[in-house]
Order: sequence, then structure tokens, then C-alpha cells
Amino acid sequence: MSLENLPKSDAPPLEIHDLTVAYRNKPVLWGIDLVAPAGKLIGIVGPNGAGKSTLIKACMGLLPCSSGWVNAFGRPVAQSLGRVGYVPQRESVDWDFPVSVMDVVLMGRYGRIGLFKRPSAEDRRMARECLEQVQMLPFADRQISNLSGGQQQRVFLARALAQESDLYFMDEPFTGVDAATESAIISLLQALRSRGKTILVVHHDLPTARTYFDWLLLLNMRVVAFGPTDQVFTPELLQKTYGGRLTVLSEVAEAVGAKAH
Repeated sequence: MSLENLPKSDAPPLEIHDLTVAYRNKPVLWGIDLVAPAGKLIGIVGPNGAGKSTLIKACMGLLPCSSGWVNAFGRPVAQSLGRVGYVPQRESVDWDFPVSVMDVVLMGRYGRIGLFKRPSAEDRRMARECLEQVQMLPFADRQISNLSGGQQQRVFLARALAQESDLYFMDEPFTGVDAATESAIISLLQALRSRGKTILVVHHDLPTARTYFDWLLLLNMRVVAFGPTDQVFTPELLQKTYGGRLTVLSEVAEAVGAKAH
């Protein structure tokens, strides 16, 4: 049955078909095809310049596509944004913008209440609950510029939670955070997965990718492999993804090979 004939409730959370993205006529992503299953924690890994962040931005409609399309729950992403959450890279955020932690989290409610409507008491209750989940409620009135990197990342996760989405895109949420924050983030993502949410995470650390994610997308401008982690996290596919750069990851490859035997 084609996607067009599927009932919308049965459509996959994410389907990408023949997606190509180019900068100045030079392809950065080429012919991406995949269907993401529901209720999975999916890691996107590959070398620098592989197009990992570009893929997420293109899926969100933040970058123009040269060809192809992206659907969320059977509809173009632009028609499904109420069900899609996004956590950008910390480096892309203006942390000097004069807003409080609570203000940032309430921004996650705008897709439901409308951009020009005031948040209700229920919206504020939800925002407080989301901050409590990431252990940031005591900082609700603090300016975001006065937070540590790990605290800032927790606030953006709380904003994503406040969106009450079914599909999440997260761009390197573990970068620049301490071990306690990383542990808190992965616990939160696992909790979302247990509630049937689908989460795609750009990730750069191969050893933890193997343990954090149910599925992996191995990406190097094209899809090298996409599937359950125990099936695609192999020395052969990692070598194909990283090429000569895998030499610095030889211990990972050897460990995988040893486990396979």
C-alpha cells in the first residue's frame, strides 16, 4: 500500500524520499530515502561534513531542498509542525537574547496557543512540569545567558517537551554538557520513547551511539545504512561510512568485530 492510500493515523512518523540538498549547486545530501519506525530512538552518525545537521534542518523545512520530499505522519512537515519538536545545536542560538528560562519553555506552547495569544495557566503549569522533568524548575526566572552550557541544553529540552510532540529532531544535544546532564538527557529520551515518541538525534560519539540508540542512520552525504543498531553497527558499514577516518576509531571497530565473533 502506498503512503497516499494509508490512513493518516497509520502513516510512519517520518518518510523521506529522494531528498537532495545543495549549497551553491554542490550537493551536501544526495538521494536520501528512509522510513523511520514509530517509537524508536534513532541516532544519526557519520563523519564531519556528512550532512547530519543539514538532514535535520531540511526535514524541519529550515533549508530548501533541491529535490525530493519529507512527510511527517503522512503529510508534508509544514502541515504537521504541531506534532514535531526540534532542539537545535547550542551554537546556533543567541544566548544573549533577554528572555528567562520560563519564557523559552513557553515558546514551545506557541504552536498550540498561537503566536499572539497569551499563555494560559494550563500552559504555565505544563511549562513548570517540563522544567521539573529536566531539573531546571528552580531556575525558571533566570536569564538564559546566566546558565551553564548543560543548563541551557536542559532548557531547550524542556521547550521541546512543552510542545507535546510525537516526532522529535535533536541536533547534537549531548555536545558540551557534563556527564550528569548527558545521563539526564538520555534518560529523558528513553522515557519519551517508552511513550511511543520517535526521536532522531544527531550524535558524534560512536561508543555511546552503540548503547544509546535502538536504530542508527549511518550517513555520509548518502544513506550508508539504516536499521536496528545491532544490524548496522558493524566494522564493514562503519568503514564504509567513515572511510580512512575510521582509523582513529579502530578500537570501536575492533570491539564490534570481537563481539560479532
